Amino acid sequence: MSDDTPSPDQAPGALHPRETVRLFGQGAAEQAFLNAYTSDRLHHGWLLSGPRGVGKATLAWRIARFLLATPAVEEDGLFGAPPPPDTLEIDPDHPVAHRILAGAEPGLAAITRSVNDQGRLRNEIVVDDIRKLGRFFGLSSADGGRRVVIVDAADEMNVSAANALLKMLEEPPAHTTLLLISHQPSRLLPTIRSRCRTLRLSPLGAEDMQAALAQTGADLTGQPGHLAALAAGSVGDAVRLINLGGLELYAELIGILGTLPRLDRQRALKLAETAAQRGAAERFDLLLSLIDIALARLALTGATGAAPQPEAAPNEAETLARLSGSPHQARQWAEAAALITSRARHGQAVNLDPASLVLDTVFKIQETAGHSR
Repeated sequence: MSDDTPSPDQAPGALHPRETVRLFGQGAAEQAFLNAYTSDRLHHGWLLSGPRGVGKATLAWRIARFLLATPAVEEDGLFGAPPPPDTLEIDPDHPVAHRILAGAEPGLAAITRSVNDQGRLRNEIVVDDIRKLGRFFGLSSADGGRRVVIVDAADEMNVSAANALLKMLEEPPAHTTLLLISHQPSRLLPTIRSRCRTLRLSPLGAEDMQAALAQTGADLTGQPGHLAALAAGSVGDAVRLINLGGLELYAELIGILGTLPRLDRQRALKLAETAAQRGAAERFDLLLSLIDIALARLALTGATGAAPQPEAAPNEAETLARLSGSPHQARQWAEAAALITSRARHGQAVNLDPASLVLDTVFKIQETAGHSR
């Protein structure tokens, strides 16, 4: 993979999970794995599930370091067996930690989307990516030590790749642990899910979020409450929002909603132009996601009788309450959200002009606001 090709298992602007020193807010998942290890119930397949950006990949790499750096307990000797480990933490100066950081650990294989013959990143993990593990197992089995495989993300496997991995789960190589990272476990084959033990990771609370973001080196100036509301406990989403100006983008979107049902067309046009700028594909995708969030928060406001807290932008609560003040309006916004999101994502998939697509989406929102009065 060339230097300018984005790594599929790394959030833009964030450290790679192998480089992340600490994992915040997922003590329960770490302890569940450690309990299985110390009680000699270490399953060969683990499914790490949860929303994007909450630390699944970081946990997978922590587990890999731990398994490869922790020697198997021998039979009681003269002085008895050593006490069982009480943490997954491994000294950064440990040789295994150094080799993993350098991408040179022979006992570890990381499977992600690969590049095709044209040097472009594939949209899915293909069967050849999984078949490479056969060579990995053959080369690394001579020393008799542990081996760890990380698949990030398992949701991205095509059918052939999934079936190839299933065979490995059904007949796992000796001393091998497979760690499958999944954002949407429902997309996996039921037979894959049934052969793995699941570790569910939850969205981070505000304090853990701040600590995790500080570790990434992200610029935390601004409105931490707004960031927490939009990121919904996902560090990955928070980094994306910071790097792409998501807080300002959402604030402008709420400002435009505040002009409804009449609509400030000049502001809408300006917003659409930001999506059409050259090289703004990521910002365009983010804008569509922020529109999804705004519509969901509109529906939630009408359903509960109060705007979600904390606010995700200045004057958001007032705007949402005015546009969606009853369960009836909530239903209208929920129905509109499903239609608007479907139209927008379809338009994005077939490469419609981003500016036209954003304007069409805003006009549909205006139409809904007029009907829900």
